[in-house]
Amino acid sequence: MPKRVIHAPDAAPPGGPYSHAVVAGDHIHCAGAIPARPDGSRVEGPFVEQARAAFDNLAAVAGAAGATLADAVRVGVYLRDLDDFAAMNELFAQYFGAEPPARTTLRADLPGFAIEVDAVLYRPSA
Repeated sequence: MPKRVIHAPDAAPPGGPYSHAVVAGDHIHCAGAIPARPDGSRVEGPFVEQARAAFDNLAAVAGAAGATLADAVRVGVYLRDLDDFAAMNELFAQYFGAEPPARTTLRADLPGFAIEVDAVLYRPSA
């Protein structure tokens, strides 16, 4: 089965020459989602607003690939400020529910936003 590139019109556009996601077999590899709107404008403001926008973008990409965040098996969270870890954790629990995926959280020098989130989803073919 060849790989399939995903474009998610309801998510913020990619910030460079890459795809929102790529489906390879039963796995969906989602690029980093940032706090931006589908028109490309950045979500400014408190961390929680930025984090919600990033998670919403990731969910839109998952949806465009025929999956949901419940299908996530691994998530990477990149924070500009680790003081936002507790707030991110609360939102993470809301978005990923009772059976959360494996996760790595790292501090990162993000250019103009507070959070970026990527994921690998598992969605067996029917």
